[in-house]
Amino acid sequence: MARSALLNVMVQAAMKAGRSLSRDFGEVQNLQVSMKGPGDYVSQADRKAEDILFAELSKARPGYAFLMEERGAVEGDDDQHRWIVDPLDGTTNFLHGIPIFSISIALERQGQLVAAVIYNPAMDELYTAERGGGAFMNDRRLRVAGRIKLTDCVIGCGIPHLGRGQHGNFLVELRNVMAEVSGVRRLGSAALDLAYVAAGRMDGFWETGLSAWDIAAGLLLVREAGGFVSDTDGGQDMLNAGSVVAGNEVIQRALLKAVKKPISAR
Repeated sequence: MARSALLNVMVQAAMKAGRSLSRDFGEVQNLQVSMKGPGDYVSQADRKAEDILFAELSKARPGYAFLMEERGAVEGDDDQHRWIVDPLDGTTNFLHGIPIFSISIALERQGQLVAAVIYNPAMDELYTAERGGGAFMNDRRLRVAGRIKLTDCVIGCGIPHLGRGQHGNFLVELRNVMAEVSGVRRLGSAALDLAYVAAGRMDGFWETGLSAWDIAAGLLLVREAGGFVSDTDGGQDMLNAGSVVAGNEVIQRALLKAVKKPISAR
């Protein structure tokens, strides 16, 4: 596939940060880990990767604003562009030696997502998308799965853990979904969950309690692979709502209905 200069900048930044994460992943037992909250660890590896991404993206596109997991919002001279970056999505997996984690970079232009990169350095899988240009994994074109019955589908989810609320609500949602699908999976990286939907590896995905950097790149990947996304209220405010339901047109609609069954039907 032919990449734009902009997407090449994003890919090069992700690959450089990925090399840093790969080195630290090999030394995972020696990482110094600090507590950022119950069950939410942040490591030296996370900070190093974010430093690399911030430096590389700032050098290539001076003035663009940032929204990053550790730094938070960083204002820029260019108020039309914003990088939305998660340097290590799946930190808990990373620290336990589970090779399911990723770097996620999205570019927002005038409030619209226009470019995305998700990279899993442990598996050397690079997912890319540009608005109107399709979605790819290691230069192979992606399409969402074509199944149209929930009973045939494998659905991804996120599970609220220690320190996260809404456990009861999630259990109700899970019960509803389990009753209608072939299987449910929990990877531990929302960015990769959405990338897997774009790749047709999973038929759908839903999660709540997310941050913009968890899902921004994945949203564009799914759309460019022919999929549909909404928040759990059926709207298009995923980044602010912190929730997402994704799949092909039929499955996304059916999954949203299952997740949001009225109380009386539960």
